[in-house]
Amino acid sequence: MKCPFCTALEDKVVDSRSSKSGDAIRRRRECLHCGKRFTTYEQLEDTQPMVVKKDGRRQPFDRLKVLAGLRKACEKRPVGESVLEELIDDVSRELEQRFDKEYPSHEIGELIMRKLYLLDEVAYVRFASVYRQFKDVKAFSDELKRFMSRFDEGAKKGPEN
Repeated sequence: MKCPFCTALEDKVVDSRSSKSGDAIRRRRECLHCGKRFTTYEQLEDTQPMVVKKDGRRQPFDRLKVLAGLRKACEKRPVGESVLEELIDDVSRELEQRFDKEYPSHEIGELIMRKLYLLDEVAYVRFASVYRQFKDVKAFSDELKRFMSRFDEGAKKGPEN
């Protein structure tokens, strides 16, 4: 494994454990050249699912691309990296259950937005503003009003729901 800090190829595994979902092995590694530590994940290689874009193009599902979008939405928010990893795991599992090997891009976006809605309201609005590609302030305002009405309905029902 190439060290992300110095690009040396020699490292040692310091710790190994299963991920929370049990479908990957998390390995903590230490570079033998620079001494810095980094984490890798080992997963069973399966035929990678394809994402079907709105225009019909297909591309491989890229977990790192999803993570980058979530990091941007959650920037300066109290949402940890492990929570984002878990969110992606949940989304991946749901997609695997609902679809065979091709995931419609709009389904991925909607699933992520539902989970962000429950996780962090600001991250939800940030993600929605990019995902929905609002054409103007009115479209953004309309989405915010829909969000607030759902939030208000949830508050009226109380915490038991």
